[in-house]
Amino acid sequence: MKLSGKFLLIILSLSIVSYGMSSSVYASSHNVAPISIITDKASYATGNAILFSGFVKNYDGEFGVTILVTSPQGNVVYVAQPVPSSDGNFSATTIASGMIKQVGEYTVSVNYGPQSNQTIFEFVGGEGSVPSAAPQDVSEPEPSMVAEPSMVVEPSMESTEPVCGKGTILKDGLCVVEEKSKGGGCLIATAAFGSEMAPQIQFLREIRDNTVLQTESGTSFMTGFNQFYYSFSPAIADYERENPAFKETVKIALTPLLTSLTLLQYADIDSESEMLGYGIGIILLNIGMYFVAPAIVIMKIKNRK
Repeated sequence: MKLSGKFLLIILSLSIVSYGMSSSVYASSHNVAPISIITDKASYATGNAILFSGFVKNYDGEFGVTILVTSPQGNVVYVAQPVPSSDGNFSATTIASGMIKQVGEYTVSVNYGPQSNQTIFEFVGGEGSVPSAAPQDVSEPEPSMVAEPSMVVEPSMESTEPVCGKGTILKDGLCVVEEKSKGGGCLIATAAFGSEMAPQIQFLREIRDNTVLQTESGTSFMTGFNQFYYSFSPAIADYERENPAFKETVKIALTPLLTSLTLLQYADIDSESEMLGYGIGIILLNIGMYFVAPAIVIMKIKNRK
C-alpha cells in the first residue's frame, strides 16, 4: 500500500506540473497582439533612416497594412501601405526630413482592417551625420604638422572607400541609392499604376518635393491636404487592388490631373505669392475639368431630349 501510494503521488505531481506548463504556453500564445508596430530607434535626427516593422497575427493575405505617422501637432507627415509576407511580418522605411521637421514626439499608427496599434518616436532635429572631430584639427596650428609634406599623402589611406556618384550614398562600405522620402506617398495613384517607381508616381513626388514643399504656403497646403487625403485613400487603394476594373477607371480619371500638374514644371516659382497664384490656378483648372465640364455636358444632353 505504501508503494502504490507513493506511485499515485508521483503521477499526481507530474499531472499538475504538465498542466501548469501547458497553461503557461497557451496563455503566452494568446498574449500576442493582433497587430504590432515598432521603430528601430527611440529617437532620430535630421537625415536618419527610420525603419518601421511589425507583425500581423492572423494575416490572410487580403491586403496591406496602413502605417500613418503624425507630428506632435497631429498632422499626417508620412503614410505607407506595405504588404506583409506570408508569415505576417511587414516593414517600411523613410527618412527623417521634409515634413518631419518639428522637434518632439511623433505617433506611428498601424491599421489592418479593424485591428490597430501604435508606438512613438522622438525627432530631435539637427543633422544625423555631422562629424564632431573635424573642428579639432583646425584648432591645433602646429608648424611641424603643416611643414611635413608626407601628411599630404595620407588621403591615399582612405582611397579604398568607393566614391559614390550623384544620387547614391556610402552605406556600410557600399554605394546605395539615396532614399529621398519627404512625406507620405500617393496611395491611390500608386495602386492605380502598380508601383512607387512608375513614371507617374515619380512625377508626382518630384512636383511635391521640388516645387510645393519649397515654400511655406505649399507646406501648409500639403499639411491640410494630407489630413483630408489620408482619411479615405487607404480604403480606395485596397479596393483598387481587389478590383482591376476600378483600378483602370481610377487610372483614366487621374490622367487630367497629371496633365494639369505638368504646368508647374514650366513655371518659375520664386515667391510665396507665385506659389499661391499657380496653386489656386491649378485647383480651379481641375475643378473645371472634373466638375464644371461634365455638368455642362449633362445639361446639354438633357436639353436635347
